[in-house]
Amino acid sequence: MLGFGTLAKKVFGTPNDRKIKSTRPTVARINELEPEFEALSDEGLKQKTEELARRAKAGESLDELLPEAYANCREGARRALGLRAFDVQLMGGIFLHEGNIAEMKTGEGKTLVATFPAYLNALTGKGVHIVTVNDYLAKRDADWMGKVYAALGMTTGVIYPQQPEDEKRAAYRADITYATNNELGFDYLRDNMKSNLEDMSQRGHNFAIVDEVDSILIDEARTPLIISGPSQDRSELYQSIDAVVPHVQDDHFTLDEKQRNVTFTDEGNEFMEERLHLLGILPEGQSLYDPESTSIVHHATQALRAHKLFRKDKDYIVRGGEVMLIDEFTGRMMPGRRLSDGLHQAIEAKEGVSIQPENVTLASVTFQNYFRLYDKLSGMTGTATTEAEEFGQIYGLGVVEVPTNQPIARVDEHDAVYRTASEKYSAIVESIREANQKGQPILVGTTSIEKSEMLSDRLKEAGVKHNVLNARHHEQEAKIVAEAGRLGAVTIATNMAGRGTDIQLGGNVELKVMEALDEDPNANPEELRKRIEAEHADEKARVLEAGGLFVLGTERHESRRIDNQLRGRSGRQGDPGRSAFFLSLEDDLMRIFGSDRLDKVLSRLGMEEGEAIVHPWVNKSLEKAQAKVEGRNFDIRKQLLKFDDVMNDQRKAIFGQRREIMEAEDLSEIAADMRHQVIDDMIDAHIPPKSYHDQWDTDGLHAEVTEKLNLDVPVAAWADEEGVAEDDIRERLYDASDESMAAKAAQFGPENMRNVEKQILLQSIDGKWREHLLRLEHLRSVVGFRGYAQRDPLNEYKTESFTLFESMLNSLREEVTQKLSQVRPLSQEEQDELMRQFMAQQEAFQKAAQPEAEAGADEALVEGFDESRPETWGNPGRNDPCPCGSGKKFKHCHGALV
Repeated sequence: MLGFGTLAKKVFGTPNDRKIKSTRPTVARINELEPEFEALSDEGLKQKTEELARRAKAGESLDELLPEAYANCREGARRALGLRAFDVQLMGGIFLHEGNIAEMKTGEGKTLVATFPAYLNALTGKGVHIVTVNDYLAKRDADWMGKVYAALGMTTGVIYPQQPEDEKRAAYRADITYATNNELGFDYLRDNMKSNLEDMSQRGHNFAIVDEVDSILIDEARTPLIISGPSQDRSELYQSIDAVVPHVQDDHFTLDEKQRNVTFTDEGNEFMEERLHLLGILPEGQSLYDPESTSIVHHATQALRAHKLFRKDKDYIVRGGEVMLIDEFTGRMMPGRRLSDGLHQAIEAKEGVSIQPENVTLASVTFQNYFRLYDKLSGMTGTATTEAEEFGQIYGLGVVEVPTNQPIARVDEHDAVYRTASEKYSAIVESIREANQKGQPILVGTTSIEKSEMLSDRLKEAGVKHNVLNARHHEQEAKIVAEAGRLGAVTIATNMAGRGTDIQLGGNVELKVMEALDEDPNANPEELRKRIEAEHADEKARVLEAGGLFVLGTERHESRRIDNQLRGRSGRQGDPGRSAFFLSLEDDLMRIFGSDRLDKVLSRLGMEEGEAIVHPWVNKSLEKAQAKVEGRNFDIRKQLLKFDDVMNDQRKAIFGQRREIMEAEDLSEIAADMRHQVIDDMIDAHIPPKSYHDQWDTDGLHAEVTEKLNLDVPVAAWADEEGVAEDDIRERLYDASDESMAAKAAQFGPENMRNVEKQILLQSIDGKWREHLLRLEHLRSVVGFRGYAQRDPLNEYKTESFTLFESMLNSLREEVTQKLSQVRPLSQEEQDELMRQFMAQQEAFQKAAQPEAEAGADEALVEGFDESRPETWGNPGRNDPCPCGSGKKFKHCHGALV
């Protein structure tokens, strides 16, 4: 008997079926227009683009223009590439335009599908970003699909690392821009560190199409993008705090060696607070429990860890005035490796050696929050359905399964489960040998490079010729994957290797032609192509006869999506093929989810060594286990995002304010508002509301006015006047400060004064934001402990980060006011020196510094750095370890003076 749900689906169709059905009239309309567009000349296609763009700017909606735009784009692709889009590809293009994720199987032509919505949305003139997983694919797709856009009269750009600034700006101003997610995120951060609008690269976030959307928006979503730079020298603070820690008693801290953790007790906090007050590190009246003390608490905790957890000659040694870490597994020194978060500096202070400055985060953003900047977002992948809930909740994206152009002919076998890993690998080798003997191409998916190398050794022993793909060089990776469909080919790869590359049965014709031309440049290309096509047709027929591509999974991944991605490599465009997964009870997933019970069942069934259990029930229980793990990982990402959302609101406020300042012609009103607010705060502090005259602190007010406004006014005399009220003094300070600034503006000249105000505002915002990011990092690292006191860490983080943000804005107003009040016209020599310093500082901030590393620390993607490319190293100090990893000082290695 059918359940109600199944019955309803039979009668009404699934929601996915209904979405597919809804596009059919539009696809029929595009097909009706085809003869009309085939009749257009090449110039006619471009003129059609101009006409559609005019109509879009005149207010006609893109939905109304869609049939004509897609018909024009289909014809452009047919002429430029010889590819006529199938109806299902047009459907995929419609779903992308609507802001969905189109799930299309491998080999269904997703690269071409993206051209339709990209072309349509670029008609508005606001630009479209097409996002890929690596630089090789970005360049390949831009070059390949650029021919289609050129045929339609549109421009294409591509973004890549270390790109010259003017070339990058031109690429972003193109109609369609191809780039990786990393470069887009870094450019967003870099733009928000620029001082002039003309220097900014990106021109807004209109519409993005994310290729391999599951990899970018889910797998990489836990990795924040960080631009870091050298921080100010805090040696004195480390040394001062370090002098206190040796006096800490046993009851002042608790030590957990198992977890390698040490924390202050209440008595310890009181002791540290008292000592830090005496040393003047903690301001009078400020407690260690105040949000403003987060940074000091962090440094004190790191000093305690340095003294109580890290032992000299065990965890590190001191050599040549440097603290060098020791690898706990090998006992070897690790030159150039440093602990993060100021811990290395705390150990340097403890040992009395020179303290190297720590790197400070200048700007950071998560991929979730970067991609949510776009007005419209869409994506493509072969596997998204299993993560539909996350795409919906985090990004507001629906997932639509687009039907394949040809029915899938691949045979998916049930999983074979063995008792031990050794039995499993023996069965895998045997299965590969059998398939290889009949010439069937085999793609073997492994979960790690280590496991792929171990399997390779077993295949060598068995005498099976094969390729091992280590995902290090994208271009080489793509070539090996493209050739994995050749007769008798055996390719071992990590599950995710070579994404974005088709595996064609019999091999890739284009690749064979290019290789043949490289070997014999004088050959006739047309004759060569004919010969290779004939050879390819023969090889493909033999591969089809052998059963098509055999995809063999050596382990189930935590995520069903990655298994499906591997499986989907076989059976493209209706080709035959088969897939099978070989598992053992010793695999991670099986071990974590009830292998004991399964082991007992298998024993009762009387399984002998080398025998496997193959049953749909095993598949079902495995899928449930995978769904559980996926749910847990989703919860982790959701929690991380909640914390980042708090900072994201503040980031958007600061970046928005920076842009307003850069766009503004006259900033004198903003500067005056800030100045008046500072005066209000001073009055509130020294002349409390509704207070008596003898309670006024006129001396304190005079001192603060002199310091912050650079004014010498008779505050005491004003206060002694009969009948004077606090508002009178406030107004007089407003007037005096406004007059002083007007006199300065006259000295500088109006235009120079505007530039001075703009630079001081931007520099102060950037400096305060950097300090604020550091405080938030420190707060984030300790706020989790609040859970022990039955307080929600997220709510605590929200409250305290808001308090810190308010505090930052107050100190920003004071800093801007003070700097503007003290600024004066400089002599030519002073101007030249100041400009030199400013340019050097800007250069240092624009370059990403080498990341500090800590085993087990959260991953972070640090912009640009590559130890094999000296141009990405920034400016290492002469005595710093050489960034190439040799272990020598920079001056004795790559920095040697020849």
